[in-house]
Amino acid sequence: MADPSGFLKHPSRELPVRRPVPLRLLDWNEVYEEFPKDTLRTQASRCMDCGIPFCHNGCPLGNLIPEWNDLVYRDRWHDGIERLHATNNFPEFTGRLCPAPCEASCVLGINQDPVTIKQVEVELIDRAFDEGWVKPVHPTRSTGKKVAVVGSGPAGLAAAQQLTRAGHMVTVFERADRIGGLLRYGIPEFKMEKRHIDRRLDQMEAEGTVFKTNVDVGVDITADELREQFDAVVLAGGATAARDLPIPGRDLDGIHQAMEYLPIANRVQLGDLDEPTITAEGKKVVIIGGGDTGADCLGTSHRQGAVSVHQFEIMPRPPETRAEQTPWPTYPLMYRVASAHEEGGERLFSVNTEKFVGVDGKVSALHAHEVEMKSGRFEKVEGSDFELEADLVLLAMGFVGPEKPGLLTDLGVDLNERGNVARSAKWATSVDGVFVAGDMGRGQSLIVWAIAEGRSAAAAVDAYLEGETALPSPVETTSAPQR
Repeated sequence: MADPSGFLKHPSRELPVRRPVPLRLLDWNEVYEEFPKDTLRTQASRCMDCGIPFCHNGCPLGNLIPEWNDLVYRDRWHDGIERLHATNNFPEFTGRLCPAPCEASCVLGINQDPVTIKQVEVELIDRAFDEGWVKPVHPTRSTGKKVAVVGSGPAGLAAAQQLTRAGHMVTVFERADRIGGLLRYGIPEFKMEKRHIDRRLDQMEAEGTVFKTNVDVGVDITADELREQFDAVVLAGGATAARDLPIPGRDLDGIHQAMEYLPIANRVQLGDLDEPTITAEGKKVVIIGGGDTGADCLGTSHRQGAVSVHQFEIMPRPPETRAEQTPWPTYPLMYRVASAHEEGGERLFSVNTEKFVGVDGKVSALHAHEVEMKSGRFEKVEGSDFELEADLVLLAMGFVGPEKPGLLTDLGVDLNERGNVARSAKWATSVDGVFVAGDMGRGQSLIVWAIAEGRSAAAAVDAYLEGETALPSPVETTSAPQR
């Protein structure tokens, strides 16, 4: 511990300043200003190097947080990135997108603001790339075994990198035209610029991982062909079946799933399209769903020039501070303001949408009412009905699991009671040689869980192929409830 009294001398938590709203709405760049290195070292010094570091428990990856906090404070950045990469393949992703359960379990957070763990993480990896410290890690031997990874989101990429480094010949299949899964097309540019994906893919390709895009596994290559051509298969296709809202008027034009809308906006930024085919420009937008995806739709709508934006959430507004039912060190239920919420729009809580109405086949408004929870069920608040004009409605209500028709059906893997791919304690499905990692087996969850599961599944595959493994396995399949 470099500064035993750092948390006393520097009680204030500091984070990067977000660019002024009028300025950042003019572009799609990430919203934060540069964070001064001296300020970061001061923030790292607040880490107490606890005897029992609860941040480890909060992080599914088991990141060695006190160690790299200390190394950054001591200005030993190269050593710091070595410790960070020891447990996390992609800190540039988690440092930008993870909701930081590690910070929620920080001991300092019991009676002060927690350490800025996530910011130290992202500054470490960005400096490592800038300094040229992130280089290919080549395997010391080749096993001659072939592994297919289906899906190129964080779980698939983590599994692929670990297995490549173990000496296996790994091919990653992606049905989209670019690698990255929802990191590529589901996350807006203002939350994570796609150059961060590309520079990591350059490293992985140099290490020997093969990427094949525009391949719909189960169609372009059959399940039987996949098993014949590869010694093991890792299913990492995510939970991409979106939750729908089957109410009257759902078939009207102008009502779209978030993952129909967001990828188009990303494709415009990638240069694939001159103009979005679904746009909020000049429209009255209603977003149904109050989570991160809803906030992504909100920020995207602002940048496209929406006239107005309302975001509905059926749950009541959370408290301003940690709710009693989520005590430290659990992840707190509390009211949060994302960068998109700063930019405008109105958030409505305890609201249920009853029906959509339209003119000439296009949505023009929706009917909704307030709800309250009684005996574990939502009940309508009498007299709370209202109508809201809407030209564009975006459904951002989460996902119900993996897509079943096609590959999963053809492979014949068992599903659990929630409709996800069932797996053993060794990450194996009911089909020999086929493993599963990430949301496809876990259900919709966090990016940090996806990477942790990808690493653990890779260790299981390596043991299956070689009889033993030296790869780390940060989590067990039963170590936490599905989300």
